[in-house]
Amino acid sequence: MNLTLTEQAANWYEKELDLPKDASLRFYVRYGGSGGLQPGFSLAIKRQTPENPIAEENINEVTYFVEEEDSWYFDDQSIIVELNEAWEEPEFKYEENKDTR
Repeated sequence: MNLTLTEQAANWYEKELDLPKDASLRFYVRYGGSGGLQPGFSLAIKRQTPENPIAEENINEVTYFVEEEDSWYFDDQSIIVELNEAWEEPEFKYEENKDTR
């Protein structure tokens, strides 16, 4: 799987969460919420140091990542995090995994 963030989405997280340089932000699966890839689950975020990431991206010296234990949620999909300009907040989009690992 791949994790891609647009520059605008990364800037939103940095500003809203007051993320310092060298911070790490994990996208993880939680029970509940709406708009998730798997029924009854959704993505959440928390500051955490990567331990066993399956996907990560570094933008503006901030590391965004997904841990291996959450791989089941993505079901061979990659995630793209964009800024929804109408709502002025990040939005998750999924696409078929092109990674052949």
